[in-house]
This record gives sequence, C-alpha cells and structure tokens, in this order.
Amino acid sequence: MPYTLITANRNYSSWSLRPWVLMKALAIPFDDRIEPFAHSTNYAAFSSFSPTGQVPVLIDGERTLWDSLGITLYLADRHPAVWPQDEAARAFAQCAVAEMHSGFATLRNECPMNVGVRVEMDMPSPHLNRDIARLSELWGEGLKRFGGPFLAGPEFSAVDAFYAPVVFRVRTYGLDVGPVARGWADHMLDHPAMREWEAAALAETWREESHEAEVGAAGRIIEDHRAS
Repeated sequence: MPYTLITANRNYSSWSLRPWVLMKALAIPFDDRIEPFAHSTNYAAFSSFSPTGQVPVLIDGERTLWDSLGITLYLADRHPAVWPQDEAARAFAQCAVAEMHSGFATLRNECPMNVGVRVEMDMPSPHLNRDIARLSELWGEGLKRFGGPFLAGPEFSAVDAFYAPVVFRVRTYGLDVGPVARGWADHMLDHPAMREWEAAALAETWREESHEAEVGAAGRIIEDHRAS
C-alpha cells in the first residue's frame, strides 16, 4: 500500500511542498490528497486527520506522521536517498535542514509563499537582508563544497526539498541572493517536480483571504499568473 501525503494549496503551502517535492524527486510513490485552506485558521477541519490541525501529514498504513521534518526523518529510515550518502555532505544537509526548519523567521513572515505572483517589495528590513545574506552564504557553501548541481552534491536530497519553498520566494519577491545561489534556484525551478507543483499552483482558482492579504502587505503585486 503506498503512502498518502496530505497537503494544502499549491500556491501558498510552503510546508506542504517540502515532503511533496522530496517524494516526487526521489520517485517514492504516494497518493496525493489536497485539503485546501478555506480560512485563516483551518484547525477544526484539519484536526480530523492531523494531530496538530496542520499540514503536511503522511499516512503509512495505521501510522500518521506529521510535520515536514518528522515526515522526512520517517522517510529517511525507509529510503536511503533522502540524505546524501557521503558523510560530510550528509552532515551538512542535516544541519541545513535543521536551520531551515527552526530559522529564517523574518523571511517567512515578510515573504510568504505565493507561487503565482510577482511582487515589487517595499524596502526590505535589516532582518530580512540578514536572512537573504545567510541564504546566499549557505547555498554557496553547499555548492562549493560538494560540487553541485544540488546543495549537497550531484543528487537531489532532503536539503534541496527544505529550501524549495524559498526558491519560489526568491522569484516572487526578486530577492538578491547573488549569482551562485541564484544559479541553484534557477536549477531547482527547472526540476520536473518543481515544474509540476508550479503548474498545479497556477491552475488553482480558489483564493484564501488571509494568505492574499499577507502577500499584499509585502509590497505591490505587479504580475499574477494564476488562473482566474
């Protein structure tokens, strides 16, 4: 029996993207179930299948796994390609995943994921500039140390999945991460799994008011590529 992965809107749900793109890129079979955001808080609806009332959730038989990191660790025990095989690359990838999971709060708050639009930002805050500089440093380190084209070497792994939502943010808000880091972001945007997610995001016709307000607060929307 394949896994079932429960995610939310392709356009907004950055946490959903992480395990989804990981499983797609590594060809781990799963049934794809979408539960759209209908309100600013969806706890009541999502708590019927999620212990936290949030997505993503992975169902494996009688087991329910929650949180993008928890799901990734569970998959890694069963699918060796989740982490790089090289020990140094694996250590880097695990630390970078942990940093993404617990850090970059300003980036999340000031640049919410919205795949289908392009935003002309107001003046970035010093804290956002600090997060952008750290992204450039971190991505550049991985590419230099392990030779690319992915962050921890020649193969897609969990660290690429965890920064995949940031790739869309870089494009949406025109964030200047420098040429090396931007090269990796462009490589990721061209990955078949990322293209599949983006196509689904652009095809979505539903909108959720609070998510739309968040991106509107970040600056002026100058392009909207989503289906009307």
